[in-house]
Amino acid sequence: MSRLESTFKALRASGRKALVPYICAGDPSLEDTVPMMHALVAGGADAIELGMPFSDPMADGPVIQRASERAIANGASLRFVLECVKAFRKDDDQTPVVLMGYANPVEYMGQEAFIAAAREAGADGILIVDYPFDEVPEFYEGVKKAGMDPIFLLAPTSAEKRVEQVCELAAGYLYYVSLKGTTGAGTLDIESVRENIARIERHAKCPVLVGFGISGPEAAREVAQACDGVIIGSALIKHVAAHKSEAAEAARGWIAAIRQ
Repeated sequence: MSRLESTFKALRASGRKALVPYICAGDPSLEDTVPMMHALVAGGADAIELGMPFSDPMADGPVIQRASERAIANGASLRFVLECVKAFRKDDDQTPVVLMGYANPVEYMGQEAFIAAAREAGADGILIVDYPFDEVPEFYEGVKKAGMDPIFLLAPTSAEKRVEQVCELAAGYLYYVSLKGTTGAGTLDIESVRENIARIERHAKCPVLVGFGISGPEAAREVAQACDGVIIGSALIKHVAAHKSEAAEAARGWIAAIRQ
């Protein structure tokens, strides 16, 4: 049983919803990344999405775009991201870590080399925003063969056929994008989220989590009533950026408020 699967099984048994924060590796500094990961777990995170910095993160709004820019300026690379996972695993072999990013750095390293390195580092899931499952099936087959979960995005605009196809292949969890836009943008339409989650759950074989546009405790609580958990990135990154001299403690305190 994978770490993601066992985590969600334990959450269901206790009647709790998953809280999955996203941070960009290398922001606000290289040295802060691993301490922030541990701090988020201490604050109540059930899993972590670790962003792989990229110069053109087209699905992300300005907050995460700037986080990527800062990380790259700090010297963060894909190799650095993998080293962070490896370092995190020295003290935490339970919390799932999902690598989230874009195709270019993976292509530069090579798909097979990336999959092997991610597995060796201790990653549990891979989400590549611009790798459609039907265009690079060999990549996702490789991810599964390596014992990691392929994580896919679904949107309000996803056609029924697409939902069925993605649900057939997804493992770990499904990431439902709650907005027709980039991360951290817009206003949540909770009723629309409920309707689309119900549509997805008719086909889903793994938990459905909701991200994009969840800015604080109230939104997280409302959204979590309709799904298996929430993913929060932009609001957390914005908070840490405002308290970067104490990044780990800022991350822990902020995520603890969401968990509460």
